[in-house]
Amino acid sequence: MRAIMAQRAGGPDVLEEIELDRPEPGPVEILVKVHAAGVNPTDWKARARGATLGRPGPFVPGYDVSGVVEAVGPGVRMYAPGDEVFGMPLFPTPPGAYAEYVVAPPRHFARKPAGLDHVTAAGLPLAGLTAWQSLVDFANVRAGQRVLIHAAAGGVGHLAVQIAKARGAHVVGTAGAAKHDFLTGLGADELIDYRTTDFTTATGDLDVVLDTIGGDYSARSRPLLRPGGTYIALTPGDDFLLVEPDHAGLLALVDLVEKGQLTVAIDSVFPLRDAAKAHERGETGRAQGKIVLQVV
Repeated sequence: MRAIMAQRAGGPDVLEEIELDRPEPGPVEILVKVHAAGVNPTDWKARARGATLGRPGPFVPGYDVSGVVEAVGPGVRMYAPGDEVFGMPLFPTPPGAYAEYVVAPPRHFARKPAGLDHVTAAGLPLAGLTAWQSLVDFANVRAGQRVLIHAAAGGVGHLAVQIAKARGAHVVGTAGAAKHDFLTGLGADELIDYRTTDFTTATGDLDVVLDTIGGDYSARSRPLLRPGGTYIALTPGDDFLLVEPDHAGLLALVDLVEKGQLTVAIDSVFPLRDAAKAHERGETGRAQGKIVLQVV
């Protein structure tokens, strides 16, 4: 099978297309023919340092998968060959989604919503589960709360805006002015152009902050919380949240999609062979929504 290998630490140019043996599913595993793979910041950060959180290099990057079940191992009754599935299997060990096939446990996937094509579905798992686990499982966002989402137009951010709105929250987002119309269309109530406005003077009291940026944003954001408020950091540091495979969470995202309460914005699509160009796009920091590799 074709795959993209990060051969060593470095820039996008270290990503090379190679041939690997097609994996075979073992007990309680499924083999998925990958149609599309999402590209996430964790991918290019791992490439830059030459290792993932779960595996040293060289490695095949990628966590987000949308595709079709090719074969099932012994004991699997959840899916059958031909089923369309999507998921974020094995995190933080990469399943190697930048490839034509992946093998993983069936409960790390869910059935792909019929209304989403594979490219769009591949943009949902990691970012969507990160937003869901942060806002719902951890913060228990409720109707009437004020929620601040930093980098609201990004992969996690634009999904978090919609999840918070579906929970009945009042959503405040930080983003460049050029992305405000996009975010208003997703339901954001207030938008702050971080380039021209100090968000610490413009948010009012908050119940929840979702910080996808890190750095000094923690020290600047925490004082904005009401007593008992919840601060969620997604960048490594003290008390940060790390997403995990979550079948129930995927089903919750599917439910929102099917109700018309959650859409996945696709910034750009690249063929598998152009994974380096996809990383270059991601590292500009200008993507609006998700970057996806089309494998089939």
